[in-house]
Amino acid sequence: MKNRSLACPLAVAAALSLAGCGLLPGSGSQTRTVDIWLMRDSVSEDFLNRFTKAYEDEHDGVKLNVTIQEWTGIGKKVTEAIKGGGGPDVIEVGNTQVAQYADTDRLYDLTLESVRDLGSSDWLPGLAEPGSIGGSQYGIPWYAANRIVIYNKDLFAQAGVDKPPATRAEWLTTTEKLNKQGSQGIYLAGQDWYTLAGFIWDEGGELADDENGEWTGALHTPAALRGMDFYKSLQSLGSGPKNADEQTPPQAEVFARGDVAQLIAVPSAIPAILKANPGLKDKLGYFPLPGKKAGTPGAVFIGGSDLIIPDNAPDRAAALDVVKALAGEKWQTDLARSMGYVPNKKGLASVVSGQEATAAMAAGAANGRATPNSPQWANVEGDNPIKPFMTAVLEGKDPVKAARAASQAITETLAE
Repeated sequence: MKNRSLACPLAVAAALSLAGCGLLPGSGSQTRTVDIWLMRDSVSEDFLNRFTKAYEDEHDGVKLNVTIQEWTGIGKKVTEAIKGGGGPDVIEVGNTQVAQYADTDRLYDLTLESVRDLGSSDWLPGLAEPGSIGGSQYGIPWYAANRIVIYNKDLFAQAGVDKPPATRAEWLTTTEKLNKQGSQGIYLAGQDWYTLAGFIWDEGGELADDENGEWTGALHTPAALRGMDFYKSLQSLGSGPKNADEQTPPQAEVFARGDVAQLIAVPSAIPAILKANPGLKDKLGYFPLPGKKAGTPGAVFIGGSDLIIPDNAPDRAAALDVVKALAGEKWQTDLARSMGYVPNKKGLASVVSGQEATAAMAAGAANGRATPNSPQWANVEGDNPIKPFMTAVLEGKDPVKAARAASQAITETLAE
């Protein structure tokens, strides 16, 4: 990975010399347009309008031009934009996508700004780590989302369960109590590999190991197999399919029938549940996935978005200022409250304390992780060998043999 270089000679001298190189906002009198790419449904129109108006009011002579992009096909589009002669100034990307873009050597190194201006020491590790490549920060964490347990309060009460479980052992015991009288203790599809990843991390395992840039699959390790064993125990306490993921059928619709006590999902599933069954509106409760010890939530995969600045950004100085605003406390607070996201800093978790589902998500995010930080990981997910491994174990096949096959497939893909 390339080292950061400054386009202006003697850049470490006085601020005036920086301004002369066009690296400080406000230099020049002409209107400056900052082109920003954001992804579909990441923010509401109301939030975008609020931010744009406030930013332009506070920054005389700056205009924000926001283009909404679709997730389908975005990888190729971003790669072409950052390699061209001058693309957008700021781009929102999925947090696990940063590595593949950084691998092009076409992203601006934001390490200095991360430490000096953005308080990177307080960022959620699971959101910040995917943006850090080779010791340099190329992606600035913007927002996070992770799985929680959504539960049916009525079914808990009928089973005599008066509070959420505090540990994984209690979770199994509680789910056994709930898995009776025609109700499922939990609906957990057999190929929900993001949830499995959390159980593996809780056991001290990994999906893949990195040794000096050489990645190898790690599903066959004792720790990973313990995580899969816990998944199998939990999955058996419901009627989730062993050979399908959480979208087949859509798990929110299954939970909405009213006979499922628990569901592992991100809070964005709640509107789908209530659309299918409005009668559940006041019957839903939420808690973080339990960990092995009381007081420590279980590990979870953190999804979300980072902000990147291409090397070819036409107005890098203005782009930096926009990123600082979007990732700063004021707009992080607004974004979290209005969109139900987890803010990018652990110290901001309290701003969503009044929103029960989001607060549970923020509590779990403190123990969040990301998928292996390899530029090739997206290819692993494309033809995902973890899913058939899970199905094989759930159907009673030899877990070690199935895990070794999956690990080998991961190793081969990451070596491409």
